[in-house]
Amino acid sequence: MEQHMQSGEQIVPDYVKPQRANSKRGFTLIELMVVMGIITVIISIAVPMYQKSILRGKESVLRSNLFTMRQVIDEYTYDKQKAPPALEDLVKEGYLRQVPMDPITGQNSSWKIIMEDAAGSASTTEPGIFDVRSGSERQSLEGTPYSDW
Repeated sequence: MEQHMQSGEQIVPDYVKPQRANSKRGFTLIELMVVMGIITVIISIAVPMYQKSILRGKESVLRSNLFTMRQVIDEYTYDKQKAPPALEDLVKEGYLRQVPMDPITGQNSSWKIIMEDAAGSASTTEPGIFDVRSGSERQSLEGTPYSDW
């Protein structure tokens, strides 16, 4: 049997032709479930690592803020021969631009202020700030409370 071809018609091998005219290409439900399972596992590993790195960054900022405030308190005490009565006095006198924010609590008014005792103060009339700590009661990644830093 001889096939008659019209001009412009091409011969297409059988392996290139679709098997059925109405077959649709797509993903099966099982394939989609496997992909969703893999994505879920990856996300369940990545999210805690991301949250831990965010907390590590906050702890680094807290350490830096505490170091800066303690240094400024010492400078104020040395310059004025008395400890500052409040953190806002450090701003008023130009030692700080503003009271730094506690990154753990997210506020600049939550600092835990430790006043010097009257017997050991440079000025016996009014005790001032001796130390400052975080106002958070949460535990650090090291296992120590932030309020002990």
